Amino acid sequence: MNAEQNIEPESRVRYGTEKVDDLDIFYREAGDPKSNKPALVLLHGFPSSSHQYREVLAALGDEYYLIAPDYPGYGNSSFPSVDEYEYTFDNVAKTMDKFLIQRGLKEYVLMIQDFGAPVGFRIALDHPEKVKGFVVMNGNAYEEGIAPEGWGPVLDYWKGKTPELEKTIKENVFTLEGMKWQYTHGTRKPESINPDNWVLDYYNISRPGGHEMALKMFYDYQNNLKLYPKWQSYLRENQPPMLLVWGKNDAFFPVPGAEGYKRDIKDIDYNILDTGHFALEEEAPFIIRKMRGFMKTKVK
Repeated sequence: MNAEQNIEPESRVRYGTEKVDDLDIFYREAGDPKSNKPALVLLHGFPSSSHQYREVLAALGDEYYLIAPDYPGYGNSSFPSVDEYEYTFDNVAKTMDKFLIQRGLKEYVLMIQDFGAPVGFRIALDHPEKVKGFVVMNGNAYEEGIAPEGWGPVLDYWKGKTPELEKTIKENVFTLEGMKWQYTHGTRKPESINPDNWVLDYYNISRPGGHEMALKMFYDYQNNLKLYPKWQSYLRENQPPMLLVWGKNDAFFPVPGAEGYKRDIKDIDYNILDTGHFALEEEAPFIIRKMRGFMKTKVK
């Protein structure tokens, strides 16, 4: 008998699009959205998409409802030009918030990684009553969590845009090797990381207008740092339960960023892992096991 025959149909990963304003927002989901099961919203990082959560979706749909959207310009969602869509974290968060409202989600746990943190915290500030907890995976909210050596020319770009800096960023970040490095740097076994990750990301960012879109987001990231005090205040005041799983060898968001959460959250399951920026690539079994336990014991 095929093993998949034993899996309930609603537990399997499914794919769809939701029209949000004039955009087709692609999503992956697993579990029954009409049940009373707790919901998890999975917000992806750069340069990835909902593809980064494929193993989480496949594993947890038996007990929970999970949904992972692609931001505009990422993955399989609509890719408007920079003249048609404002590529800022404020605007992306508004689009994602509308998406969740249209999908009928009233309460959920946010899983945030990299770009997912500034998107998720904006949603949480607007709807604190909806967010029942966080799974934080190298999703930063503290100034000490920004590694100057990892951000390099982007920090200079914040001080002033120049063609030379844009060229440097494109040559170091947007190449196939640059994409691969983000997935393999800091991992214990780089040869075990699925190359589909960087091949897909390189394809997406190499589309006409892809570099311009990414540069807009990089430049706007500086505005996230200005909001860190508000996000920290939200955490202290609301005390959402938190599962933190953080790759300690992340070149962009070092461990001090993870430590910051311990100052503000009382109920935190704190885990520092010997891996890189995309911790799921090496630590999916551990993270999924921790997520199942967290949802069972901490999320009401």
